[in-house]
Amino acid sequence: MEINQGQKKAIEHYKGPMLVLAGPGSGKTFVITRRTLNLIEHYGVNPGNILVITFTKAAAIEMKERFIKLAGGPMPVTFGTFHAIYFNILRYAYNYNASNIVREEQRIANVRETVQKLNMDIEDETEFVNDVLSEIGRVKNEGIDINNYYSSNCADDTFKKIYNSYENYLISNNLLDFDDMLVMCYELLKERKDILAAWQNKYKYILIDEFQDINKIQYDVIKMIAAPTDNIFAVGDDDQSIYGFRGAKPEIMLNFEKDYDNAKRVLLDTNYRSVETVVECAKRVIGHNRVRFDKNIIAGNTNRIPVDIMEFADSKEENEYILSKIKEYKKNGHNYSDMAVLFRTNIGPRLLIQKFMEYNIPFKTRDSIPNIFEHFIAKNIISYIKVALGDTSRAQFLQIMNKPKRYISRDSLPDVEVNFDELCYYYRDKDWMVERINKLIYDLRMLRKMAPYAAINYIRHAIGYEDYLKEYAEYRRMKYEDLLDTLDEIMETARGFATYEEWFEHMDEYSKELIEQVRKQRENVDGVSLATFHSSKGLEYRDVFIIDANEGITPHNKAVLDADIEEERRMFYVAITRAKENLCVAYVNERYNKKLVPSRFVGEMSIGDNELKEGTHIEHVKYGEGIIRKKEDTKLYIFFKNSGKELVMDAEFLITNRIIKIKEN
Repeated sequence: MEINQGQKKAIEHYKGPMLVLAGPGSGKTFVITRRTLNLIEHYGVNPGNILVITFTKAAAIEMKERFIKLAGGPMPVTFGTFHAIYFNILRYAYNYNASNIVREEQRIANVRETVQKLNMDIEDETEFVNDVLSEIGRVKNEGIDINNYYSSNCADDTFKKIYNSYENYLISNNLLDFDDMLVMCYELLKERKDILAAWQNKYKYILIDEFQDINKIQYDVIKMIAAPTDNIFAVGDDDQSIYGFRGAKPEIMLNFEKDYDNAKRVLLDTNYRSVETVVECAKRVIGHNRVRFDKNIIAGNTNRIPVDIMEFADSKEENEYILSKIKEYKKNGHNYSDMAVLFRTNIGPRLLIQKFMEYNIPFKTRDSIPNIFEHFIAKNIISYIKVALGDTSRAQFLQIMNKPKRYISRDSLPDVEVNFDELCYYYRDKDWMVERINKLIYDLRMLRKMAPYAAINYIRHAIGYEDYLKEYAEYRRMKYEDLLDTLDEIMETARGFATYEEWFEHMDEYSKELIEQVRKQRENVDGVSLATFHSSKGLEYRDVFIIDANEGITPHNKAVLDADIEEERRMFYVAITRAKENLCVAYVNERYNKKLVPSRFVGEMSIGDNELKEGTHIEHVKYGEGIIRKKEDTKLYIFFKNSGKELVMDAEFLITNRIIKIKEN
């Protein structure tokens, strides 16, 4: 491989801090392995004094294998993740071994047990437990005082109880989790200067991959070990920092040169992965972010394959188009494994998966695609229907009796079967309760004779299930709209089925097929990749489809602050830059009978913020040809030829809504 100027500067760097801005497909692994070998062969560095850090075990193994191949054999260079390196430091200091690391199933079991002891009314217990464990990790990593912490998942005092119970469990069993490894390592090196000096002497040259994903405590430890020579070689791309929810701080990379004022900076400016048109679209989109390093990325592949921006009436039309393109690419000699469908969240592709199953197109999922019928909302809906059809078991009735609130007590249900007459008798001195029970009996009779789609609509509105979801969302500190989206999707699955029996049969078939797909993936069959934006990072495909590029989906409706929108834009940028040749970005006008608008990022693919400058000729959908006379912040002063008038317009609004395009000279 021919080395470009940026790569050459990075590879030949010897001492002191260096920041390497490495865009998508720019050869960062090549640069890290080459620079490691260069330190050994040209500067006489002892291989045992070199540390290469990555963020995943798989990346560390791949980096090591690439280096061994390049070097022509093994050398004692240390390759590892932050956690592996920091645990190694603790191991020497405290005689820890693998048995002291808490297993994931132990963590989950402990938090689950605490939740049950606190009698929390949690529907989505598995999701809640995982969210709380992530939150505990953030508290530890950022050194937040638990007494001053506001939980995003439950009441603050409840979170504090769960946190303290979890910490006591670790301490009493002499266990530590991955976050403890970082915190304890920091505290050890801060207190014990002799131990710190030993590791400073060991790791004299430190190379860090994916530096944009680093968090504060990881960085604080590395700075201590790297001192006083500060031989930190930080490689990353601030535009691909998409792990804010894990505590990653892109500002660490942005402020690197403030921390090290003698740091050198080099830009790996050539994208060898994607064709020129894809690189141009990606540059325009990411250029709308304000907090970033300004960089001009060029394409190594100058092919001008058009990027498709496709508008569809609804998801059905969108999915049919994607299926037709996949078949076309396959016919033209592409492998299924050359193709990927990318989406913002893992609930996005359910309808597409159904179509893949129908047309027998093999696929692989990078994430666990949740079975919509196993969601608590689906279980509640199914319970309503089953009770209506005559299943009066106590277990089934408990699923629905207070959704919405009816104030029915568990004590009023002493038997394994529910008898409504006896239930009314139990509340005979409370007319308002008997009235509620009779209303429920009436609703169940109504449900018995409905088709599934109509039944769900009735449960939502006539019975008041949406009121229950609203209360639950507040209790769980979730977005009510997200729960409504799930309910919409469940309702959509029932469309077209005349009877409950047919709908239940469809659920069984779909669930079995999902299990079968997991089995096929283990056999490594050639399949289309289905992945979230997050899990597609680091991968590349010949043909990429980005689906549901709509406001509220990408950017997600939970993104409110400017920093959140910028991270969403970085995710979209990551998705775009997975494509080597063909890129299709699709959006829909309607979903679940709700009007949607295209994502602002779709408009940004066509016009970069820096392209709208004084003297630029534009074409407006309403006013025709115009010329930009002046630009002040986001305001454009545009003179339109047809009317002879100058109008002041907001650039962001024009771009987001694809109202203007740049006129070719």
